Amino acid sequence: MELRNLRAYAEVVRRGGFSAAAKTLYATQPTVSKAIKQLEDELGLPLLERSNQGVRMTQAGEVVYRRALTLLAERDSLLTELDEMRGLRRGELRLGIPPLGNDTVFAPMFAAYRAKYPEIDIRLFEQGSQNLEDSLMAGEIEIAGSLLPVSEAFEAQPVRREPLVVLLPLQHPAARLAKVKLEALKDTPFILFDKGFALNRTIIDGCQRRGFTPTEVARSGQIDFIVALVAAGMGLAMLPQMMAQERPRQDVATVLLDEPDMDWQMALIWRKGAFLSHAAQAWRQLASEMPHLKR
Repeated sequence: MELRNLRAYAEVVRRGGFSAAAKTLYATQPTVSKAIKQLEDELGLPLLERSNQGVRMTQAGEVVYRRALTLLAERDSLLTELDEMRGLRRGELRLGIPPLGNDTVFAPMFAAYRAKYPEIDIRLFEQGSQNLEDSLMAGEIEIAGSLLPVSEAFEAQPVRREPLVVLLPLQHPAARLAKVKLEALKDTPFILFDKGFALNRTIIDGCQRRGFTPTEVARSGQIDFIVALVAAGMGLAMLPQMMAQERPRQDVATVLLDEPDMDWQMALIWRKGAFLSHAAQAWRQLASEMPHLKR
């Protein structure tokens, strides 16, 4: 079984199709299709169901995908560790960061890292937390930013904790409060983030623990647009306090969410048991030293 075929299969699943996988792999679509066919022939089972809507894993395909991520990650970890033993510093940090919080949390770190380690190149992957976790498992990146909690497949180093605040239209009954309980907001429509944002999971899980599922009125990946929708009276939104403070608006009320178990907790995560390169270890160390993260 060739690892290149497993990598091709993993990318088809992660990207949702052959064309997107081919772009990621810098290959042609027929080459990717051939790799998947070879893998299916070797295993004697179909791995993907193809339709006009894209591809979907078969039951066997789910098993192969899970195992493929582990094998690919172990290969990359092995090569990195051997290079370190030989003293061959690749000078590369393969880092994933989520869109939410990258400017406030990670931008100052980039500047400090570049000044301290000018010889290290940074390969940056900016994706939602779920995609970053898949990339970690596949060995495409070494370390990533994600919200706690994470699965037991990862180790984590907390870097910043912030309470959530609720953004409300000025006419909302809770707009003049200093803080508000989640249950008091259950009849208000929620404006959430796009699929893949871990903050959605925090918000929805928090609501469900309190006996209700939030009514969604809109989703977006752009913070400023979400704030504008709140100002237009479409519903409420939630942000980490520091991000809301950076976007003050006279037509939007900001009220502290009185639910400590829903705090926004950013952490650096990496695959449990993986060997971290010198570059990744330096990133972890820097995170523990940055003044803006000591909260």
